[in-house]
Amino acid sequence: MILRHLVLFARAPCFGRGKRRLARDIGDVAAARFERLMLALMLRRLGRDRRWRLRLAITPDRARAPRRSLPSYPVVGQGRGDLGARMRRAIARCPPGPVVLIGADVPALDRGHIAAAFRLLGRHQLVFGPANDGGFWLVGARRSPRLPPLFGPVRWSSCHALGDTLGNLPRTVSVGFAPILDDVDDAAAWRRLAPRRGF
Repeated sequence: MILRHLVLFARAPCFGRGKRRLARDIGDVAAARFERLMLALMLRRLGRDRRWRLRLAITPDRARAPRRSLPSYPVVGQGRGDLGARMRRAIARCPPGPVVLIGADVPALDRGHIAAAFRLLGRHQLVFGPANDGGFWLVGARRSPRLPPLFGPVRWSSCHALGDTLGNLPRTVSVGFAPILDDVDDAAAWRRLAPRRGF
């Protein structure tokens, strides 16, 4: 049986250290609360599904709160480097099998989206979940026979993030796309998406 791995790629909720763009708009307290509640929501929605094994990749690496409060899930540090280097490391360090990596700031995300992404990896080497802002909320890799080159120079936190990522891939890599979902990076997205989810 092939094991599937779901990586929840998150920042440990810490006052004054989390989503800085969002915090500038809605304040540090509200931003930290949003991060904490979203992490708990994602774990409830996705953590007990037997179709995959969930693990957390957190930053900062030495954050202790998630390790104490989430003993049933493997928790690893993201390590150093830019966002692409840290995501690639989190994918590469999983045990053998296909991997899907998601952020913890996508209120509409549910188990159906994850299952569909793993199905896409049956036909493609990589899968991305595009966001309306030009970024992406999901990246998945079949890793068979090996992980293709990922990321390279990317203008992170910009409307070019997904385009740059796709442009850096070799033409021989097969890519599938999950549905478009939006993450919460600023107050406009928070007002549009989070209140409907109870934040």
